[in-house]
Amino acid sequence: MSDGKGVVAGPDGLARCPWGLEGDSMADYRTYHDTEWGRPVHGDDALYERICLEAFQSGLSWLTILRRREGFRAAFAGFEIAKVAAFADEDAERLLADPGIIRNRAKIAAAIANARAAAELAPGELDALIWSHAPEPDGRPVPRTSADVPAITPESTALARALKAHGFRFIGPTTAYALMQACGLVNDHLADCHTRA
Repeated sequence: MSDGKGVVAGPDGLARCPWGLEGDSMADYRTYHDTEWGRPVHGDDALYERICLEAFQSGLSWLTILRRREGFRAAFAGFEIAKVAAFADEDAERLLADPGIIRNRAKIAAAIANARAAAELAPGELDALIWSHAPEPDGRPVPRTSADVPAITPESTALARALKAHGFRFIGPTTAYALMQACGLVNDHLADCHTRA
């Protein structure tokens, strides 16, 4: 998101962040942008799902993940931490053969390892850990263009470090910041975006 673009009017006339209208199927991005991205997400399982999806997205288009989201949920037991933490080698092999997800051995192994790391935490502790890295809402200016939106921040660097200290894998500062954006720890909707409020 560093192209310097401001908001763009969609087919319905509403102003949106430019990425909210990207892709062959604008409706997928538009719905995600309008109804989910940047809204607060709480709950260990829900946050674990977002950690996994952000890791699977690494190096790919987010649209690829959106279109396979239900496949991911089916393959990973609804992203219930306790269930995925119990996955064995045969589950990993099953996932590698599942056309409904991204079949990347390292990312699949990380998703299982991350469930095990999350299972070691007390109930609510993953939620508290992630949200403890939310910056002050008024701590930086509201972005006016895509160029104003950072890829990493001190908070995302600290969050990635904290998650790694608990055994989480495949999460660096950039992935952590994408997680923070997606889960509403920061509000990076552009100033004139209709969903900003």
